[in-house]
Amino acid sequence: MPSPLHQYKAEFFKALAHPLRLAILDALRSGEKSVSALQEELGVEQSSLSRQLAFLRERGLLEVRRQGPLAYYRVRDPEVYAFLDLGRRIFQRHLEAERGRLEALREGE
Repeated sequence: MPSPLHQYKAEFFKALAHPLRLAILDALRSGEKSVSALQEELGVEQSSLSRQLAFLRERGLLEVRRQGPLAYYRVRDPEVYAFLDLGRRIFQRHLEAERGRLEALREGE
C-alpha cells in the first residue's frame, strides 16, 4: 500500500501533467493575477482556464482571493518553481544533447 507521501507525490505530479497547468504556474511566477489577466496572457478560452485553475486549487497548488466579482490567483508555495526550474534545465540538456547528435549525423554525411 502506498504511503501518504507517495500518494501526495502522485497527486502533485498529476497536477503538473498538463501543459496549460504548467503555463498557468509560469504565468503566476511574478505574483497574483486575475482570471482575465491570465486568460489574456495565455490566450485560452475562459472555460478551459477555469477548469485548470480549479484543478490546481483543489490539489493545493494555488490559492484564490476574491475581490467583488473578480478572482485573483497566486501560487500557494513558491517552492514549486524549484521543481519546474529543474524540469526546464533537464529539458535544455535534452535539447543540447539532441542538437549535438544531429550535428554529428550531419558531419558524417
